[in-house]
Amino acid sequence: MAGGGFVESGLSSRAAQYEYRITPYFVFATIVAALGGSLFGYDLGVSGGVTSMDDFLEVFFPHVYRRKHAHLRETDYCKFDDQVLTLFTSSLYFAALISTFGASYVTRNRGRRTSILVGSISFFAGGIINAFAKNIFMLILGRIFLGFGIGFGNQAVPLYLSEMAPAKIRGAVNQLFQLTTCLGILIANFINYGTAKIHPWGWRLSVGLATLPATLMFVGGLFLPETPNSLVERGKLEEGRKVLEKVRGTKNVDAEFADLVDASKQAQAIKHPFRNLLQRKNRPQLIMGALCLPAFQQLTGMNSILFYAPVFFQSLGFSSNASLYSSTITNGALVIAALCSMALVDKFGRKAFYVEAGIEMLIEMVAVGITLGVSFSKGSEIPKGVSIFLVIMICLFVFAYGRSWGPLGWLVPSELFPLETRSAGQSIVVCVNMIFTALIAQCFLAALCHLKFGIFLLFAGLILIMTTVVGLFLVETKQVPIEEVILLWRNHWFWKRYITEEDVKAFQTDGKQDA
Repeated sequence: MAGGGFVESGLSSRAAQYEYRITPYFVFATIVAALGGSLFGYDLGVSGGVTSMDDFLEVFFPHVYRRKHAHLRETDYCKFDDQVLTLFTSSLYFAALISTFGASYVTRNRGRRTSILVGSISFFAGGIINAFAKNIFMLILGRIFLGFGIGFGNQAVPLYLSEMAPAKIRGAVNQLFQLTTCLGILIANFINYGTAKIHPWGWRLSVGLATLPATLMFVGGLFLPETPNSLVERGKLEEGRKVLEKVRGTKNVDAEFADLVDASKQAQAIKHPFRNLLQRKNRPQLIMGALCLPAFQQLTGMNSILFYAPVFFQSLGFSSNASLYSSTITNGALVIAALCSMALVDKFGRKAFYVEAGIEMLIEMVAVGITLGVSFSKGSEIPKGVSIFLVIMICLFVFAYGRSWGPLGWLVPSELFPLETRSAGQSIVVCVNMIFTALIAQCFLAALCHLKFGIFLLFAGLILIMTTVVGLFLVETKQVPIEEVILLWRNHWFWKRYITEEDVKAFQTDGKQDA
């Protein structure tokens, strides 16, 4: 099926010569690689459900179990405030944070495919350890292995998808990662809903089934091609061209392959990519791509809802089954949002999605915070009408996030870095993402206990600030070849002071030499 053929960015005569068709080979490669998102999503969905299950709490956290049942039908923001319990969730993300630097080395020197395979093996091991855990030590050890798996997967998969995709549909293809993440969350919620009724070992089944997406990803990964970018970067030019021709479905890849070779020569000249990221010409992508966007993704407060949706609803007085059901509804909205984003992001652009959804999320967070502040006090029961309103507001928030800040937090950074700093840049993206993910996972329940409804007003204030920063300082990368994003920074009202004419001329000269 014809894919539209040419990139219409207007930035480069060579880019205008790019051709592609959607082939079965390309579809297989992207779907298998995108399964990496299901690892992340399954854990996001399953951990919150498990930490609200009585059988799990009674074995490992009996004091939390007793506190929960003392306030079963009441609004009590502090029901689940326990630092060891939250460590069960956050330890995974601290492990992912540490592993991402090893993942950067493997991704650059051994390829994206190797990192995907390593991640699936580690995630499988973590699922087995958690399923047979007898004490908190085994629980945390299993979470660490899961974290290593996510660190490698989140490092490699967004890069793999961005590099395999033609520029014109790169946004939709890259968001397969977000779609599989959302599907993983939703499937985990359905599994939790079923296993919560299996006493006393249902929770073990929930955590043990993490081995299923890991197995699928490993078996599929054995048949994955390496990306042309990675092959060229490692000096395998002939193999890289063959894969590019097969992925693009055409022999007419001279222009795109020449750009890859040019970028590879620049990359090979960089012996210390992390140090190179600190150079003045890389300041825009370092600040916006590696630091701001991954941090902003977490500071929206969305992952606190994903981590602890069942716990959160129980804290507001929902019964155990009702809380799992409510969190399933909200995560269903996340899947629908991901599909909408895939369909529309390459049409309307990244920046517009960020700003429009940021305004929506701000309104919904304020609505939730004010409703909780006005309607509830400690020990009060939740009225049915207000509970329905809260679920609706949270669903709308999730829908706004799921088509914008969630998927774009992985897509846009993967588009901003040139090849010579791409693995290092992606490592910092994952690192920053995991730092804030872990901190929020560790602190949310304590913050909910102490700030009560104010925690949602705090997130609303952060969303206002972050939306303003994105609106002012982010460039639009829609349909722009990755290797030409430097030209966007040069034309930006603020960042142009960091990208000199000499940097642009050097880029253009490298292109002409091999044209």
